[in-house]
Amino acid sequence: MILELKDICKDYIQGKMVIPVLKHVDFQMETGEYVAIMGPSGSGKTTLMNIVGCLDQATSGNLILDGQDISKCTENEMSDLRLKKIGFVFQNFQLLPRQTALENVELPLTYAGVPKKERRERALAALTRVGLEERVNFQPNQLSGGQKQRVAIARAIVNNPKILLADEPTGALDSASGEQVMELFQSLNEEGVSVLMITHDSEIAGYAQRKVIIRDGILKKEG
Repeated sequence: MILELKDICKDYIQGKMVIPVLKHVDFQMETGEYVAIMGPSGSGKTTLMNIVGCLDQATSGNLILDGQDISKCTENEMSDLRLKKIGFVFQNFQLLPRQTALENVELPLTYAGVPKKERRERALAALTRVGLEERVNFQPNQLSGGQKQRVAIARAIVNNPKILLADEPTGALDSASGEQVMELFQSLNEEGVSVLMITHDSEIAGYAQRKVIIRDGILKKEG
């Protein structure tokens, strides 16, 4: 099992008020599975993704990622986990504008202290995997939206993460580019990559093997 959430709660404090955002969430995901979390704006899906991605900590409950209980981790340990075990793909790509596609993909390897020659080879392989070997020296402003997202996917997989987290990965794309990106996620999953995606789009969620609905901070059902 790659991921297990046990009784996860997340509260935010506003003045003297406690605002519950996630309410006793239980969830399991097998290694190699492809799961979509669906929910409207404000349902708690992004908060849930941030907790799974070790970007935020739950108020209570246990999160077990690849056999490790994250609830007991320090900030440094969480940072290490993000680097080694988690790949992130965001709606707005989050590429560095002055860096080439290759340099953007190399970034996680730079943080991990991988030597320059190996960094370059692995980044080139990742860009080739997403069909952008002809665009390695292009900067983001020279790329289409779909190409930017494929650079972001290459960056997410360059460290061979245990799980790929995608937050509305087609939200900024036209339908044709979105379809290409979803086909890429599907082929990565077929190669054994575990994929957890959040979306409000039922058509996009249809690419996943299983759908989970979140509403008002509660997981309603699994399909």
